[in-house]
Amino acid sequence: MATPLTAARAPTPAKHAGLVLALLAAPAAMGVSGPTLALPEAARGLAVSPGTAAWLLTAYGIGMAVGTPLLSAAGGRRGPAGTVRAGAAVIVLGAALSLAAPNLPLTVAGRALEAAGAAGLNVAAFQIAGRDRSGRAPGLVAIGSAVGGTSGLFVGAAVAGALGWRATLALPLLSLLVLIPALRLAGRAAPETGPESGHRPRTPGLPLPLDVLRDPGFRAAAGLMLALSTVNFALLYAAPRRVASLTGWTGVETGAAASIATLVGAVLSWQLVRAAPALGSRRTRLLLAAGSVTAAALASFAPWAAVVLIGSATSSLVTAGGQGLLTGPATGRLPEARHGTAIGLFNLAFLIGVAAGPALAEALTGP
Repeated sequence: MATPLTAARAPTPAKHAGLVLALLAAPAAMGVSGPTLALPEAARGLAVSPGTAAWLLTAYGIGMAVGTPLLSAAGGRRGPAGTVRAGAAVIVLGAALSLAAPNLPLTVAGRALEAAGAAGLNVAAFQIAGRDRSGRAPGLVAIGSAVGGTSGLFVGAAVAGALGWRATLALPLLSLLVLIPALRLAGRAAPETGPESGHRPRTPGLPLPLDVLRDPGFRAAAGLMLALSTVNFALLYAAPRRVASLTGWTGVETGAAASIATLVGAVLSWQLVRAAPALGSRRTRLLLAAGSVTAAALASFAPWAAVVLIGSATSSLVTAGGQGLLTGPATGRLPEARHGTAIGLFNLAFLIGVAAGPALAEALTGP
């Protein structure tokens, strides 16, 4: 029998599920930033310019954006568990191609394939977490995703130093470590079959879920998420380079500093998630937008490395917080049967920012 003390210490089901799902999503996000500081070595190894090697990042974002609807559809009939299985299989195929490819086009293709699988795991994590109406499980998944993306800078630099730049391309494989518990949660989260689920109206001739896209609540939440994500991943690409140029630090030193800054921001986003109900929806959105603009200004123009890192941390804070806080408004006005589709499209908006951010940063900071 549990005592009051042990009961207080025991994790709640939502918290336990959130932690497992956060561990599922984190390595997928780590794939975005892992190769960032190893791009010069990758460029030399593939005999291309550093700017061209940036396609290793952009292709990952594009693969996640494209893979989100494809993997959701592939696993849709079997629920989140089907999406998890499909995502894991595609990650393995993509990682194998990335590690063995002899040139940039095939390596980029492997990265895109790997990212498509990572997108499936990411979407499944949020679909399963979305069953928690308190918002805590989605918040934990968002923080886990942010922690993976930010710690990837340091982990990638360290892995590249120890095993070579190609090893940084395989970091999403770490998601497979929690595959079994994630599948258990996915099975519990599977919607029950009944009259409503068995006789949903179908619109086979409709190429897009227009009912979701027409919803003003969804459009506002997804549009803000796209802006936050684009700024965040542009800074994830460009801010470490600014820090290195201002300090002369090595890749590992820069990666450690950038990872700590963005990790602090991601962890602090939990406080924003907790404060959001008191702030209200409108103030929360204004705070997210203002924080992102401030972060971009600090990281882009501050002449001191410490302030650049504060900008990165601020962007990480509002992006991780937004990913958790905006999931509810994105689905709030829609029927429950459309929540899965809306969450998938909401994550697609986030992932378009993952792809657009590094490309935008390269266009603005490159030669």
